[in-house]
Amino acid sequence: MHRVEHVMGLPVSVRIEGEGRGTDPVDPAEAADRVFAWLREADARFSPFLADSEVSRFGRGEVAADGLSPDLAEILDLCERYRAESGGAFQVRLPGRGLDPCAVVKGWAVERAAELLRAAGVTTFCLNAGGDVVAAGRPWRVGVRHPERADRVCVVVEVADGAVATSGRYERGDHIFDGRTGRAATGLLGLTVVAASLTEADAVATTGFAMGVEGVEWAAAREGCEVFAVDAGRRVLRSPGFPVAPRT
Repeated sequence: MHRVEHVMGLPVSVRIEGEGRGTDPVDPAEAADRVFAWLREADARFSPFLADSEVSRFGRGEVAADGLSPDLAEILDLCERYRAESGGAFQVRLPGRGLDPCAVVKGWAVERAAELLRAAGVTTFCLNAGGDVVAAGRPWRVGVRHPERADRVCVVVEVADGAVATSGRYERGDHIFDGRTGRAATGLLGLTVVAASLTEADAVATTGFAMGVEGVEWAAAREGCEVFAVDAGRRVLRSPGFPVAPRT
């Protein structure tokens, strides 16, 4: 079963192989319904681009910190963790900009969607949100787009049970900022992280990208993370355990 919908401002696809298992299995189509319903809910609640979202209302001071939903409190705790661990390079509040936790929200929400699939008894699936992927059940091959050639990939990853996330400048231009300087991060063209969860992979990729070239070593030093990067000088940097797919 394969379905694609546009949600959270990007194309999201879910591919499910086999039937659900477990004590309360559901058919693949129903499992996909749950995934997209949750992602639409997450977008409505946590998008900084929607005036009535919880994120926007909190950013304007209309919701007190002690009145936050447990989900948003968890997201903001993650944001603070990466801010502290990056020495301030990762920021969700930049001068002249409102609260924007999107760098954590997307990976967190898609990982939660993957948990819904697992809870439904789905064991083999690939969930792809704009190139950031959660895969399970068998080896899946994930192509990482070349940072300067839209018609090419620069590396193909093989992941069986884990996640792949890439941060780069090729889709949205200079949209990731180094919170230490307030300027756009331009030291890298692309940074891909493989980790156990998309929450971790996505946040580490964004944080490392914001840090520039030093962020590659920072990301690779994190437990369970493998890294592939291309810097502004077109130099390829890769951690030893990065799971490049075998040639076929």
